[in-house]
Amino acid sequence: MRPILLIGAGRMGGALLRGWLKGGLGPVVAVEPHPSPVLKKLDGVAFVPGIGDIPKGRYRAGVVALKPQILKPEAAALKPVAATGILMLSIAAGVNTKFLHQAWGKEAHIVRAMPNTPGSIGCGITGVFAGPGAAAKDRKLAGNLLSALGETVWVEKESLIDAVTAVSGSGPAYVFALVETLADAGVKAGLAPDVAMRLARATVVGSGALLAVDPKPAADLRRDVTSPGGTTAAALDVLLARGGFPALLKKAVAAAKKRAKELGK
Repeated sequence: MRPILLIGAGRMGGALLRGWLKGGLGPVVAVEPHPSPVLKKLDGVAFVPGIGDIPKGRYRAGVVALKPQILKPEAAALKPVAATGILMLSIAAGVNTKFLHQAWGKEAHIVRAMPNTPGSIGCGITGVFAGPGAAAKDRKLAGNLLSALGETVWVEKESLIDAVTAVSGSGPAYVFALVETLADAGVKAGLAPDVAMRLARATVVGSGALLAVDPKPAADLRRDVTSPGGTTAAALDVLLARGGFPALLKKAVAAAKKRAKELGK
């Protein structure tokens, strides 16, 4: 079987690599100058230090897992790989398909994806856009490769990747900020800091697990917790008030989307 070519085996690239090998999708040739000790122990992967060291040959796909500031100056060096007609799957934030086609040629089969950090443990969700040169088989292969990170959601317009970035790409940071804030509020309510943080973390983790197994809408789950006139209702009267949590989160997502658009220029 032809190998997968992985360019970049950092946190997200490493998660993809582990998932592929666990799922029997290897072998893999990985461009990574400093692979972690964990990755070095994996069977079915050959590491090379740089793009110029990529062995010649035919690959099943080229998966680019580089930070945008690294990819942009290095992209043109991958043109010989893209020119073979294989799927080129990029998970570099803010690097659009227009730039990638300029670097790899207008006939390149490009799929662009935006994963999030829970993908590093296989519990993420990735927004995916297929460029005009990508065929049905490229979409299928991209979906299989990205499943190592968790769920996938396809969007029909590349501009929607900015919205995906603002909601799920940046979203874990919003959740972590919620945990921080909830723990701080617990301390102000009289709890010891370690107890408050333990309660906040476990509450968010448990709520996420409940969302994962209960198909009811989030609004219904919220109502299940909220007794009329009770403590939760009193708190939600504050959170859901005009200018409160919903308005702030919408403003935050809009700001992230705007910045994602700016970075893509």
